[in-house]
Amino acid sequence: MIAGAAVLMTVVLPAAASDGVVTVKSGYSVAETVARIKKDVLKKGIMFFGVIDQAKLGNKAGNDVRPSRLVVFGNPALGTTFITSNPEAGLDWPVRVLVYQTPDGQVYAAYSDFDWIAKRHGITDRQAQFKMATEVIQSVTSSIRKN
Repeated sequence: MIAGAAVLMTVVLPAAASDGVVTVKSGYSVAETVARIKKDVLKKGIMFFGVIDQAKLGNKAGNDVRPSRLVVFGNPALGTTFITSNPEAGLDWPVRVLVYQTPDGQVYAAYSDFDWIAKRHGITDRQAQFKMATEVIQSVTSSIRKN
């Protein structure tokens, strides 16, 4: 059990340690990681808004940007409940997952921790919804871990 916990700690960096950012190591390329996230989101019936290829945009602008894509999706019925508590929660919805490659070739997916989002916006009346959102994002990002 301790060994399993140690393995988990190498895959997911705790949100508290990184100011509200949860980072999951992917077992795939950036393109495959994005494809897997998109497939899982659509399979769950979640609205897929698109992908912004930050590296392509940055490189076109003259910056040397490693592979980096922002994946945007969400469930309006769930996500907008946060906005009903505090309109500024719209800064964190829809959900965004940043898929990026580090200089050593490792690929990660990062997203904002939902407990952190609740604290950031002072939302105390949507615990069940934040719990559900956390479970969904954890399920979506589980699709990028190699078995």
